[in-house]
Amino acid sequence: MLSPVNFAAADTLYLTSLHWPPFSGEQLKHQGACIAIAKAALGAVGHSLEVDFYPWSRAVRMASRNDAKYLGYLPEYRYPTDKFVFSEPMGRSALGLVERKSHPISWIEQKDLNQYTIGVVEDYVNTAELDAMMVNGSQSFEAVASDLHNINKVLTGRIDAAVIDEHVLRYILSQPNMQSVKHKLQFNKKRLISKELFIAFKNNQQGQLWRERFNQGLAKINVQAILAEHIE
Repeated sequence: MLSPVNFAAADTLYLTSLHWPPFSGEQLKHQGACIAIAKAALGAVGHSLEVDFYPWSRAVRMASRNDAKYLGYLPEYRYPTDKFVFSEPMGRSALGLVERKSHPISWIEQKDLNQYTIGVVEDYVNTAELDAMMVNGSQSFEAVASDLHNINKVLTGRIDAAVIDEHVLRYILSQPNMQSVKHKLQFNKKRLISKELFIAFKNNQQGQLWRERFNQGLAKINVQAILAEHIE
């Protein structure tokens, strides 16, 4: 059994995140859907949450450091790791491909994507199969720093399609600066996978205890209602 930690002295959880609207973002309402859920869950068990925002790779790196105040990061898909343990899910979203309406891509199995050049965001988790094909060289891909960069590359035909979350694509295309071009893009009719979103807690005693606290709070709130309020 894990020994208890004095939560009265450590009642604020510190996490890192990134600008990934509508799920997270410093300027978003309640800092985005996932952070709103996390704050509500911790509030339900008497604790608070402070989130600092960084570019994605740095957010993960900062949450990994033993000398940092952070005990994890969000949002994240579940993936094999010894560094982190994952919370109960904060919701589910579809991962798919953004493409030009004039140049839709056709595939049945993910290996069929090998004939196309696919855009990904650096250090994002995609699907296990797609990531493996990129590692072994069978999948042509280009990695960039943001979803918006990928969308612009799809628009200009530099890549055939890009991996993106369905709600993230919808949010980006709803922005004023995309109104003149959004009609040229669409979400490929076949989804890659439906993925759950988690907090990745540092795999140590404090991280595991905060995960337990968070999960207790998550069970007390209406996750779907909060999610719907922030992503629709």
